[in-house]
Amino acid sequence: MKPNPILEEVWRIKDQLATEAGYDVDRFFENLRKWAEEHPHSGPVIHNAEELRQLVAAEERKRAEASAWVLKDAPPSEE
Repeated sequence: MKPNPILEEVWRIKDQLATEAGYDVDRFFENLRKWAEEHPHSGPVIHNAEELRQLVAAEERKRAEASAWVLKDAPPSEE
């Protein structure tokens, strides 16, 4: 089987988190809750692919509008 570095990283982190919790599921989730409190999520929460498509489309529209403003600016007048 071909090595997959992403899966290997996920497994390494999983093993590290399990070790930190002493392989106790209750302690693992307590650690997870503490981490979540210390690192609040500030961005949008995406629940499905359609929400992701809408978010990407909105961001692309914003970027296009911002570039349109740059193109509409008149060159500085030379006086």
